[in-house]
Parts: sequence; structure tokens; C-alpha cells
Amino acid sequence: MQRSNLSLRGLEIFQLIAKSGSARKVSEETGLSISTISHHLRSIEAGLGVDLVDHSRRPMVLTPAGEVFAHHVGIGLQAIRRGETELTAGNLAQVRELRLGIVDDFDSEVAPELAQFLSQAMPKCTFKHLTRPSHDIIRLLHEKKLDIGMATRPISGDAGLVELPLLRDPFVIALPANATEPPEAYLAGRSKLPFLRYSKNLIIGNLIELHLRRTQISLDNRFELESNHSLLGMVAEGTGWAITTPASYNRAKRYQNRITLHAFQNKSFARELSLFRADYYPQATADLIGGTLRRLLSRHFVQPILDDHPWLSNDYRVLEKPGTDS
Repeated sequence: MQRSNLSLRGLEIFQLIAKSGSARKVSEETGLSISTISHHLRSIEAGLGVDLVDHSRRPMVLTPAGEVFAHHVGIGLQAIRRGETELTAGNLAQVRELRLGIVDDFDSEVAPELAQFLSQAMPKCTFKHLTRPSHDIIRLLHEKKLDIGMATRPISGDAGLVELPLLRDPFVIALPANATEPPEAYLAGRSKLPFLRYSKNLIIGNLIELHLRRTQISLDNRFELESNHSLLGMVAEGTGWAITTPASYNRAKRYQNRITLHAFQNKSFARELSLFRADYYPQATADLIGGTLRRLLSRHFVQPILDDHPWLSNDYRVLEKPGTDS
């Protein structure tokens, strides 16, 4: 039986087409021209002697033969990636590719230093480095468009990925610095200032809403914002108050002297940030990246806040080992 000569790159492109149904989307993702993508697809079909997609439909739909082949290609490519990463596990100098996502909370300080460290530790590596909201990073990991990513743990607590906890980030009450009423008055809805919500499109927003429901706190929904800087900027201007976290507050340095943080007196709660990885990515390399992230988080996010807010020391901390969060 004569075997077809299939290229690895062609199989990767076919897998992307099978998922998206669009050569244009694959072109945007890979940087290859549409004609190059079509050439790879046609070469695979010619080598196999069957049509894998219905070229007359948009988006393209897999034929029955394409469905079968896509299943086996997925298994095969995952095995190849697992083999590649096992060969380089623990040896960063030999890593050839890293697709890394960092939650956008840390894009200005942690992400650049991490990228600099990795570029020196992985001289042969091709990097794809994204900053996204946590839910996007989790999705991209599931879609195998990222190998490893730092994100807020989903509400379910189970992202279906291998997880390495990094940071416990407790929720606090953020008030304008000139506020005269106690935090309890704001939670009870007795303040004239409106409550500023994080968008429910974000994991942080959903965590806050879940806690409010659990504690039977009902607050008007007038403002809902995705931008952390916009939200805390409004607090600093005295036009509202918010529930946020020390790490989020740390990002908004220009507003910090006009905002005061207060603890929840009862039923405190926190989000946890972790390093998630696909199951084929080696633990040794993930542990090394996780250790670097812990050092950067401690230096840039935890210690500066604890210097000014020592009352947070029991709750706001780097998680040195998995399972240390209570």
C-alpha cells in the first residue's frame, strides 16, 4: 500500500480549518496567505485521494471522510506535541515554541519581565505571548491555541486543565479617600455614591456578584465596567465606590493616593490566580515559569501593597505550594 507524503505543517493547517471552517481565519491566526493555506489543504486532499472539506460551502464543512481524518489528526498532533515537550522538559534552552497567555491585570510589570527572562532562558524558542482577560485565556488553552497561561481560577474551581496556584488576591472595598461614611454603609446601600461593578463578562465580576448573592447584599446596577482603570478612576474622583482586589488596585497607581481600601468585616472572600497548562505541557517547565511568576508577583504586587496596608498580610499572599489556600 502506497502511503501519502503528508507534511506536519499541512496537518496543523487542516486541523485549524476543521475547527474554524475558514481559510481567512486561519490566515489571520498563522500569518500565512490564504493561497498558501489553500495549497496545504489541496496537497493533503491530493495525497489522500479524497475531499476533506466541502469547498462549495462557506464556512467550509468537513466531509464524512474529513470528520474521520480530523479525529485522527487531533490525536496524532497531540502525541507529537507531547513527545516534543517531554524531550525538552526541564531544559529551557532546548524549548522550541511557547504559546503563553497572561491575564491583563499583569501586563505592565510582570509580563515584560517574564518575557525578558524567558527570552534569555529559551534562546531557541519562538514565542507567542498574549495578554487577555482570564476567561479568554482559559478558552484558548482548551482550544489548544496556548500551551500555558496565567488566569483567575473560574468560579467552578475546575478549569479542566493542570493548575499551579500562584496568588491569593482578597476582595476589598475601595472608597474615595475623602469618604466619611464607614464601609458598612456602602454595603447596606445607605450611601449616595453608586456602586461601580466589574463587568459580568469578566471572572472577577462574576465572583463579586456570587458573593453578593450569597451574603444577600442587593446593590443597584447603574455602572458596569470592563476597564479596571476606568472603574478605580471613578472611585478616585469621588463618583462611586467599588469592590476590587489589592492586585487590581496596584495596577491603578495614578489613583492610589485618592482611594482607601477597607476589609470586609465578615465573610471575606478572594480570587485565586493560577498558572494553567495543557496536559501535554511538561510540569518541570511549568514549575520553572511558575516560580519566576511568584517572584515577580511578590516583588511588584504583593510587597508594595503590604508595605502600605499591613492588615492585608494574612489574606494577600503568594501561594508557594499548591493547596496552601484556605
